[in-house]
Amino acid sequence: MHGWRVDRAVHNYVYFVFYEKYVRAFLAAGRLVAKNFGDNKLSTHAFKSIFENYHAKVLTYNDARKILTLNSDLSISADKAKKIIPFSAANKIIFSEPDFIAVMDCPCRLSRKQHCEPVNVCMAVGRTTAEFWLEHCTQLHVRKVSQAQALELLQESVRLNRIITAWLKTETGGRTGVICSCCSCCCGGIEGMRLARRLPGAEKVTNIISSGYSVEIDSNLCISCGTCIQVCAFDAQKPGANGNPIYDVDACLGCGVCAAKCPSGARRLVPDESKGLPLDVSMQG
Repeated sequence: MHGWRVDRAVHNYVYFVFYEKYVRAFLAAGRLVAKNFGDNKLSTHAFKSIFENYHAKVLTYNDARKILTLNSDLSISADKAKKIIPFSAANKIIFSEPDFIAVMDCPCRLSRKQHCEPVNVCMAVGRTTAEFWLEHCTQLHVRKVSQAQALELLQESVRLNRIITAWLKTETGGRTGVICSCCSCCCGGIEGMRLARRLPGAEKVTNIISSGYSVEIDSNLCISCGTCIQVCAFDAQKPGANGNPIYDVDACLGCGVCAAKCPSGARRLVPDESKGLPLDVSMQG
Protein backbone atom coordinates (compact mmCIF):
# COMPACT_ATOMS: atom_id res chain seq x y z
CA MET A 1 0.00 0.00 0.00
CA HIS A 2 2.88 2.37 0.76
CA GLY A 3 5.36 1.17 -1.88
CA TRP A 4 8.90 2.15 -0.96
CA ARG A 5 7.75 4.63 1.72
CA VAL A 6 8.68 2.50 4.72
CA ASP A 7 8.35 5.59 6.92
CA ARG A 8 4.66 5.86 6.00
CA ALA A 9 4.13 2.17 6.64
CA VAL A 10 5.60 2.54 10.14
CA HIS A 11 3.53 5.68 10.71
CA ASN A 12 0.42 3.76 9.61
CA TYR A 13 1.10 1.10 12.23
CA VAL A 14 1.79 3.56 15.05
CA TYR A 15 -1.12 5.79 14.07
CA PHE A 16 -3.81 3.14 14.22
CA VAL A 17 -2.41 0.86 16.94
CA PHE A 18 -2.12 3.83 19.30
CA TYR A 19 -5.02 5.73 17.74
CA GLU A 20 -6.49 7.36 20.86
CA LYS A 21 -3.09 8.29 22.36
CA TYR A 22 -1.91 9.62 19.00
CA VAL A 23 -4.93 11.87 18.53
CA ARG A 24 -4.77 13.08 22.13
CA ALA A 25 -1.06 13.98 21.81
CA PHE A 26 -1.54 15.60 18.42
CA LEU A 27 -4.36 17.82 19.66
CA ALA A 28 -2.34 18.82 22.71
CA ALA A 29 0.58 19.78 20.47
CA GLY A 30 -1.68 21.81 18.18
CA ARG A 31 -3.17 23.71 21.10
CA LEU A 32 0.31 24.39 22.48
CA VAL A 33 1.57 25.76 19.17
CA ALA A 34 -1.52 27.92 18.62
CA LYS A 35 -1.37 29.32 22.17
CA ASN A 36 2.35 30.01 22.49
CA PHE A 37 3.49 30.57 18.91
CA GLY A 38 0.30 31.92 17.36
CA ASP A 39 1.98 35.10 16.11
CA ASN A 40 4.72 33.19 14.31
CA LYS A 41 4.11 32.54 10.61
CA LEU A 42 6.00 29.25 10.93
CA SER A 43 3.03 27.99 12.93
CA THR A 44 0.75 28.73 9.97
CA HIS A 45 3.07 26.81 7.64
CA ALA A 46 3.16 23.90 10.10
CA PHE A 47 -0.63 23.61 10.15
CA LYS A 48 -0.81 23.89 6.35
CA SER A 49 1.77 21.12 5.96
CA ILE A 50 -0.10 18.82 8.33
CA PHE A 51 -3.41 19.51 6.61
CA GLU A 52 -1.94 18.45 3.26
CA ASN A 53 -1.38 14.98 4.73
CA TYR A 54 -4.37 14.62 7.02
CA HIS A 55 -7.69 15.96 5.82
CA ALA A 56 -11.32 15.19 5.18
CA LYS A 57 -14.13 15.74 2.74
CA VAL A 58 -17.64 16.34 4.00
CA LEU A 59 -20.18 13.88 2.62
CA THR A 60 -23.90 14.28 2.27
CA TYR A 61 -25.97 11.42 3.62
CA ASN A 62 -26.88 10.30 0.10
CA ASP A 63 -23.25 10.27 -1.07
CA ALA A 64 -22.15 8.37 2.04
CA ARG A 65 -25.00 5.89 1.58
CA LYS A 66 -23.81 5.15 -1.95
CA ILE A 67 -20.32 4.38 -0.64
CA LEU A 68 -21.65 2.02 2.02
CA THR A 69 -23.71 0.10 -0.55
CA LEU A 70 -20.97 -0.35 -3.16
CA ASN A 71 -20.84 -3.94 -4.39
CA SER A 72 -17.68 -3.75 -6.49
CA ASP A 73 -14.23 -2.18 -6.33
CA LEU A 74 -13.90 1.46 -7.32
CA SER A 75 -10.79 3.43 -8.25
CA ILE A 76 -11.23 7.02 -9.42
CA SER A 77 -8.59 8.42 -11.75
CA ALA A 78 -6.03 10.82 -10.29
CA ASP A 79 -7.20 13.73 -12.48
CA LYS A 80 -10.80 13.40 -11.33
CA ALA A 81 -9.79 12.68 -7.74
CA LYS A 82 -7.88 15.95 -7.63
CA LYS A 83 -11.07 17.84 -8.45
CA ILE A 84 -12.91 16.03 -5.66
CA ILE A 85 -10.14 16.26 -3.06
CA PRO A 86 -7.76 19.11 -4.01
CA PHE A 87 -4.87 18.33 -1.68
CA SER A 88 -1.33 17.56 -2.83
CA ALA A 89 -1.10 14.38 -0.75
CA ALA A 90 -3.41 11.46 -0.03
CA ASN A 91 -5.81 12.16 -2.85
CA LYS A 92 -6.31 8.66 -4.23
CA ILE A 93 -9.89 7.48 -4.13
CA ILE A 94 -9.86 3.71 -3.86
CA PHE A 95 -12.53 1.40 -2.49
CA SER A 96 -11.28 -2.17 -2.60
CA GLU A 97 -13.79 -4.82 -1.44
CA PRO A 98 -16.06 -2.04 -0.12
CA ASP A 99 -18.52 -4.48 1.42
CA PHE A 100 -15.85 -5.39 3.98
CA ILE A 101 -16.51 -2.81 6.73
CA ALA A 102 -15.19 -2.47 10.26
CA VAL A 103 -16.32 -0.02 12.95
CA MET A 104 -14.42 1.08 16.02
CA ASP A 105 -14.45 3.72 18.76
CA CYS A 106 -13.75 7.27 17.64
CA PRO A 107 -10.39 8.41 19.10
CA CYS A 108 -11.46 12.05 18.96
CA ARG A 109 -14.38 11.41 21.28
CA LEU A 110 -12.28 9.26 23.59
CA SER A 111 -9.74 12.07 23.87
CA ARG A 112 -12.35 14.31 25.55
CA LYS A 113 -13.11 14.23 29.27
CA GLN A 114 -16.78 14.57 28.42
CA HIS A 115 -17.64 13.22 25.00
CA CYS A 116 -20.67 12.64 22.84
CA GLU A 117 -22.31 9.27 22.39
CA PRO A 118 -22.26 6.89 20.68
CA VAL A 119 -18.49 6.38 20.50
CA ASN A 120 -18.34 3.34 18.20
CA VAL A 121 -18.78 5.26 14.93
CA CYS A 122 -15.51 5.29 12.94
CA MET A 123 -15.78 3.11 9.84
CA ALA A 124 -13.11 1.55 7.64
CA VAL A 125 -14.58 0.74 4.23
CA GLY A 126 -12.52 -1.83 2.32
CA ARG A 127 -10.63 -4.94 3.36
CA THR A 128 -7.13 -3.41 3.55
CA THR A 129 -7.77 -0.94 6.36
CA ALA A 130 -10.65 -2.86 7.96
CA GLU A 131 -8.61 -6.04 8.40
CA PHE A 132 -5.75 -4.06 9.92
CA TRP A 133 -8.18 -2.55 12.42
CA LEU A 134 -9.66 -5.94 13.27
CA GLU A 135 -6.21 -7.38 13.92
CA HIS A 136 -4.52 -4.49 15.72
CA CYS A 137 -7.20 -2.21 17.22
CA THR A 138 -9.14 -4.49 19.54
CA GLN A 139 -8.70 -1.99 22.39
CA LEU A 140 -11.06 0.31 20.50
CA HIS A 141 -13.83 -2.31 20.36
CA VAL A 142 -13.43 -2.88 16.64
CA ARG A 143 -16.02 -5.09 14.98
CA LYS A 144 -16.92 -6.19 11.49
CA VAL A 145 -20.35 -5.01 10.33
CA SER A 146 -22.53 -5.63 7.32
CA GLN A 147 -23.43 -2.89 4.87
CA ALA A 148 -26.93 -2.83 6.35
CA GLN A 149 -25.53 -2.34 9.87
CA ALA A 150 -23.24 0.42 8.61
CA LEU A 151 -26.23 2.19 7.09
CA GLU A 152 -28.08 1.97 10.40
CA LEU A 153 -25.14 3.67 12.12
CA LEU A 154 -25.17 6.35 9.44
CA GLN A 155 -28.89 6.95 9.87
CA GLU A 156 -28.43 7.33 13.63
CA SER A 157 -25.68 9.88 12.99
CA VAL A 158 -28.03 11.90 10.80
CA ARG A 159 -30.66 11.81 13.53
CA LEU A 160 -28.09 13.22 15.96
CA ASN A 161 -27.06 16.06 13.59
CA ARG A 162 -23.59 14.59 13.00
CA ILE A 163 -21.39 15.64 10.07
CA ILE A 164 -20.42 12.73 7.84
CA THR A 165 -16.81 12.91 6.69
CA ALA A 166 -14.40 10.83 4.61
CA TRP A 167 -10.88 11.09 6.03
CA LEU A 168 -7.77 10.80 3.90
CA LYS A 169 -4.32 10.28 5.36
CA THR A 170 -0.92 9.38 4.00
CA GLU A 171 -1.03 6.63 6.66
CA THR A 172 -3.72 4.84 4.67
CA GLY A 173 -1.87 5.14 1.39
CA GLY A 174 -4.15 7.95 0.35
CA ARG A 175 -7.17 5.67 0.22
CA THR A 176 -10.62 7.06 0.91
CA GLY A 177 -11.64 4.40 3.36
CA VAL A 178 -12.18 5.99 6.78
CA ILE A 179 -15.65 7.46 7.25
CA CYS A 180 -16.69 9.08 10.51
CA SER A 181 -19.70 10.85 11.98
CA CYS A 182 -18.28 14.02 13.50
CA CYS A 183 -19.65 16.46 16.03
CA SER A 184 -18.18 19.94 16.29
CA CYS A 185 -17.52 19.57 20.02
CA CYS A 186 -15.41 16.38 19.86
CA CYS A 187 -13.91 16.18 16.37
CA GLY A 188 -10.16 16.76 16.44
CA GLY A 189 -10.16 17.70 12.77
CA ILE A 190 -12.70 20.47 13.29
CA GLU A 191 -10.77 21.70 16.32
CA GLY A 192 -7.57 21.70 14.26
CA MET A 193 -9.22 23.81 11.57
CA ARG A 194 -10.44 26.32 14.16
CA LEU A 195 -6.98 26.51 15.77
CA ALA A 196 -5.33 27.11 12.40
CA ARG A 197 -7.70 29.91 11.45
CA ARG A 198 -6.63 31.94 14.47
CA LEU A 199 -3.09 32.12 13.10
CA PRO A 200 -1.81 35.01 10.95
CA GLY A 201 -2.70 34.62 7.28
CA ALA A 202 -4.61 31.39 7.90
CA GLU A 203 -8.20 32.65 7.88
CA LYS A 204 -9.09 30.31 5.01
CA VAL A 205 -6.78 27.41 5.86
CA THR A 206 -8.72 24.20 6.21
CA ASN A 207 -8.28 20.45 6.48
CA ILE A 208 -11.99 19.83 5.87
CA ILE A 209 -13.39 20.59 2.45
CA SER A 210 -16.91 21.01 1.16
CA SER A 211 -19.13 18.17 0.05
CA GLY A 212 -19.51 19.94 -3.31
CA TYR A 213 -22.93 21.28 -2.43
CA SER A 214 -24.29 24.50 -0.99
CA VAL A 215 -27.71 25.35 0.43
CA GLU A 216 -30.55 26.80 -1.59
CA ILE A 217 -33.12 28.64 0.53
CA ASP A 218 -36.76 29.26 -0.31
CA SER A 219 -37.49 32.53 1.50
CA ASN A 220 -41.22 31.96 1.08
CA LEU A 221 -41.03 28.80 3.18
CA CYS A 222 -38.53 29.99 5.80
CA ILE A 223 -40.23 30.68 9.15
CA SER A 224 -37.09 32.13 10.84
CA CYS A 225 -37.23 29.53 13.60
CA GLY A 226 -33.45 29.49 14.07
CA THR A 227 -33.06 25.73 13.76
CA CYS A 228 -30.43 26.11 11.03
CA ILE A 229 -28.39 28.42 13.28
CA GLN A 230 -28.52 25.94 16.15
CA VAL A 231 -27.39 22.90 14.14
CA CYS A 232 -24.71 24.47 11.90
CA ALA A 233 -21.21 23.38 12.94
CA PHE A 234 -19.37 25.83 10.68
CA ASP A 235 -21.04 29.15 11.57
CA ALA A 236 -22.51 29.38 8.08
CA GLN A 237 -25.90 30.33 9.55
CA LYS A 238 -26.08 33.47 11.66
CA PRO A 239 -28.97 35.48 13.11
CA GLY A 240 -29.84 38.64 11.23
CA ALA A 241 -31.09 41.89 12.70
CA ASN A 242 -34.72 41.04 11.86
CA GLY A 243 -34.49 37.48 13.14
CA ASN A 244 -34.07 35.94 9.71
CA PRO A 245 -31.05 33.65 9.37
CA ILE A 246 -28.18 34.91 7.22
CA TYR A 247 -26.48 32.26 5.10
CA ASP A 248 -22.71 32.51 4.55
CA VAL A 249 -22.09 30.36 1.47
CA ASP A 250 -18.30 30.67 1.82
CA ALA A 251 -18.36 29.24 5.34
CA CYS A 252 -20.78 26.44 4.40
CA LEU A 253 -19.26 22.98 3.85
CA GLY A 254 -22.46 21.44 2.54
CA CYS A 255 -23.01 18.82 5.24
CA GLY A 256 -26.79 19.03 4.79
CA VAL A 257 -27.67 19.04 8.48
CA CYS A 258 -29.59 22.32 8.27
CA ALA A 259 -31.57 21.08 5.26
CA ALA A 260 -32.41 17.81 6.98
CA LYS A 261 -33.56 19.56 10.16
CA CYS A 262 -35.42 22.50 8.63
CA PRO A 263 -39.02 22.07 9.90
CA SER A 264 -40.57 24.00 7.01
CA GLY A 265 -38.55 22.39 4.21
CA ALA A 266 -37.14 25.77 3.18
CA ARG A 267 -33.61 24.44 2.57
CA ARG A 268 -32.13 21.96 0.18
CA LEU A 269 -28.67 21.04 -1.03
CA VAL A 270 -27.72 21.87 -4.61
CA PRO A 271 -24.47 21.14 -6.49
CA ASP A 272 -22.08 24.08 -6.40
CA GLU A 273 -19.20 24.08 -8.90
CA SER A 274 -17.27 26.58 -6.81
CA LYS A 275 -17.12 23.97 -4.03
CA GLY A 276 -15.49 21.24 -6.13
CA LEU A 277 -16.94 17.93 -7.24
CA PRO A 278 -18.96 15.83 -4.79
CA LEU A 279 -17.76 12.36 -3.85
CA ASP A 280 -20.75 10.79 -5.57
CA VAL A 281 -19.59 7.31 -6.56
CA SER A 282 -22.55 6.85 -8.91
CA MET A 283 -21.06 9.60 -11.11
CA GLN A 284 -17.54 8.14 -11.15
CA GLY A 285 -15.93 5.39 -13.15
